[in-house]
Formats: sequence, C-alpha cells, structure tokens
Amino acid sequence: LQGIEFIHSYVFNQAEYVRFNSTVGKYVGYTELGVKNAEAWNKGPELAVELGELERFCKHNAAIYYS
Repeated sequence: LQGIEFIHSYVFNQAEYVRFNSTVGKYVGYTELGVKNAEAWNKGPELAVELGELERFCKHNAAIYYS
C-alpha cells in the first residue's frame, strides 16, 4: 500500500482556496485568504489531525478495498 495520498480540499464559491496533501505534508493556500489560513493551520493542531487521517481513513480502507 505504498503511494497512498490523502487530499482534503476546502472550496468556497467553486474555487479551491486551501488544500491539505499528505504527500506534501502541510496545507497549501491558493488565494489570499487561503494562504493566511494555511499558515495558521500549519502551526496549529489542525496539521496533526490531517496527518492522522492518512492512517485512520486511507490505509484502513485501502487494505479492505484491495483484499
């Protein structure tokens, strides 16, 4: 189960403004507000929550899917 990637996008008015990508390992902002949010979230507990989602959600379900 190598190469599993968890992506969590935040969208407002059909425009993505922040994305967490487990390969990058942090939030990335795409708008002015998104950049500010990403900077704050990368310093706070939100980052640890998203990093845990790869283990909790992706790897668990991938093992079931591929079995």
